[in-house]
Amino acid sequence: MAINKLTNEQLTTMSYTDVAEYVLEQKNKKMKIADLFMEVIKLRGDEEYIFESKIGDFFGLISTDKRFVMLDKGFFDLSKKYKNKVDLNIEEDEEEEIEIEEEETEEEDVINYDEAIDVDDDQEEDDYKDLVVIDSDEDVNMDL
Repeated sequence: MAINKLTNEQLTTMSYTDVAEYVLEQKNKKMKIADLFMEVIKLRGDEEYIFESKIGDFFGLISTDKRFVMLDKGFFDLSKKYKNKVDLNIEEDEEEEIEIEEEETEEEDVINYDEAIDVDDDQEEDDYKDLVVIDSDEDVNMDL
């Protein structure tokens, strides 16, 4: 569907981000945020004075929308064009992290705390000899 085939009514009912996505699909190239927003305004039939007051909001919408990716020097494009490249980089980073963690685990000294602290089991049992278990259903009178 070409931009020219959309009616003014269709364009005005579309959100700014939907129109931006459509513009990037039709142009098939990355665009600077200001140029992209100006194109969106023109297509929607909005007044040009909106550019100054809404460019910040538009930037916020585009930069948080997963359909778009921010590139170097203020350019934006559709993230689906870069999806495979990004996924490959993430997988490589995860593999590196796993290798690093495995190396660190091998280098760490394993400490068995039961062996490191000489605990007298008889003394531990003596600590609990004065404890009394009270059932909450029983009425217990304790003289203190």
